Amino acid sequence: MKKFYIIVIIVMITCIGCQWHFRSSDSSSKDPLIEIERFDKLEAAYLTTGDFAALQQMKTTYPIQTRTLIEDVLSLGPVDTLDINTKFLVFFQDSTLQVLIKDVQRNFADMDDVNRQLGDAFSRLRRQIPHLEIPQVYTQISSLDESIIVGRGILGVSLDKYLGEDYPLYKRFGYTEKQRKMMTRSYIVPDCLSFYLLSLYHTDHIDSITPEQRRVYMGRIQYVVNQVMSQRFFDNEYVARAESYMKQHPKTTIDDLLAETN
Repeated sequence: MKKFYIIVIIVMITCIGCQWHFRSSDSSSKDPLIEIERFDKLEAAYLTTGDFAALQQMKTTYPIQTRTLIEDVLSLGPVDTLDINTKFLVFFQDSTLQVLIKDVQRNFADMDDVNRQLGDAFSRLRRQIPHLEIPQVYTQISSLDESIIVGRGILGVSLDKYLGEDYPLYKRFGYTEKQRKMMTRSYIVPDCLSFYLLSLYHTDHIDSITPEQRRVYMGRIQYVVNQVMSQRFFDNEYVARAESYMKQHPKTTIDDLLAETN
């Protein structure tokens, strides 16, 4: 099984004080750079109606995504055990989770805007980092467990973590105002970029460094995301440090900044 890095957004908040089809990057092409794959729709079909055909399609078309959701995100057990389908279905029969599924499907019935923003952002990012590989992006419903899932060449977005800062369940389950401000549709693309870059540049030693070094790394990544998005999504001391550093070292590339380990 391919190695996955599950990014728990609340851990990163604690660390830094805020929320983590290949083709040419030629933006003139009519083909999108990224086409978000709606794994969540198959998931919702099975979990709300018991549609076995939807479950079979999940397992055959998205085997890695299905395994990651069941085994790593929900921790229900090995995906190939005899009763895992029932466990998966029963887990989501809770009335709160059924509401969550329906709210995701209603709020994200159309994701053309996110798809376009994500493709444009990755296109701009690859102009800065020519060797950057574009991930396969999919959506899921994770029962409020994870925001972004990053694997080797695969990036998953848990739509249930982006239903808006005033979404009642977020308040009910104790998310702070600061956290909720980042649990909105507009943060899907910045979070995707942030945690994908983190997985590319600092995964090998992120667990062995000090909290201060983690903050520095995330500040650099968030600085890059701000630049790519042409908007200040992230604003903290460590982003300011990265911005100051780049002004003082104008010949330093984005790739150089992110690869720096000191």
